[in-house]
Amino acid sequence: MTPFAITAPGRILFGRGEAAKAPALIRAFGPRGIIVHGANPARAAWLVEALGPGVLPLSCAGEPVLADLETSLIRARAHRADWVVSLGGGAALDLGKALAGLIPAPDGPMEHLEVVGKGLPLKADPLPFIALPTTAGTGAEVTKNAVIGLPDLGRKVSLRDDRMVARLAIVDPALTDHCPKAVTLASGLDAVTQVIEPFVSVKATPYTDALSRPAILVGMQAVMHLMRGEDPEARDRMAWVSLCGGLSLANGGLGAVHGLAGVIGGMTGAAHGAICGALLGPVLAVNRAAAGGTARERLDVVCATLAEALGSTAEEAPSALQAWAWAEGLPGLAALGIAEDQHARIATAALDASSMKGNPVTLDAATLQGVLAAA
Repeated sequence: MTPFAITAPGRILFGRGEAAKAPALIRAFGPRGIIVHGANPARAAWLVEALGPGVLPLSCAGEPVLADLETSLIRARAHRADWVVSLGGGAALDLGKALAGLIPAPDGPMEHLEVVGKGLPLKADPLPFIALPTTAGTGAEVTKNAVIGLPDLGRKVSLRDDRMVARLAIVDPALTDHCPKAVTLASGLDAVTQVIEPFVSVKATPYTDALSRPAILVGMQAVMHLMRGEDPEARDRMAWVSLCGGLSLANGGLGAVHGLAGVIGGMTGAAHGAICGALLGPVLAVNRAAAGGTARERLDVVCATLAEALGSTAEEAPSALQAWAWAEGLPGLAALGIAEDQHARIATAALDASSMKGNPVTLDAATLQGVLAAA
């Protein structure tokens, strides 16, 4: 067996009601801290009040861009925090994780951002980071990178360091209850993507296989169930799949869906989950058509699993997945702001994305343009 390592938070709590333990556990890291929350501060009021006057709340209204990070960093450094908590969706988790990494750093974000910056390791240990996700999709509560947009360059890139992994992740599915249907659909398909791509990745390990393979069916069935109505048990399953996806991608990599999604998100600012949902079916189709050997066997497993949930054949599963998502209201790439004359630029830029290194087959720019057209 090929050697492998496991990167994960120091402690993970999972289950309904576990968020109630957060205040006491956070206080153990010190009296002063920062809470990064989503656009609605009322959703974080319970935690801000419980932690008292040493808390600085910071809002993250959308997926963070470099200007947001730099502005928040100025305020955060002045607060002299002992810790950083994120309570929100993937955007809030990314911003909080980036702040925890950069507050002690002697320099700015561009020293450490990949692709567009110097990509240097952090020069100081991050502050303790505590994550409480309120959506089930990104798995960012257990990953070691923070995704930051650079609209001027049309890119989304990562700040990445093994030390950025959360000290504590509290995954309480109750925090995701009654999430709007469109957000549930997009984030749910992101979670499904993030157990599929690590399973077929060239970087897959026995650890990531154990998490990702069984979660594919659980996730697809759960998101389909939630499209029919609110259900706490389906929310629980979706949160579990999201957690499995975060742990899997942190240790096994991703693929072409995320390679393209990073470029598209940087160009448009569209929701990451919606982009991944639009791309998943077409990417599965081209990967399966091009793959052989073990890669084809794994893609066949994925398609057979999706077919079981969708009531299709394995051969039809990629197109059946896309048809189902569109019927439920998921927008295509055109509705997300991507014009046909941008396809060549996106495909070329995506070839350099770090996620592409995990894709089970090598895809050229022409094939990626075909994916974009299909999506």
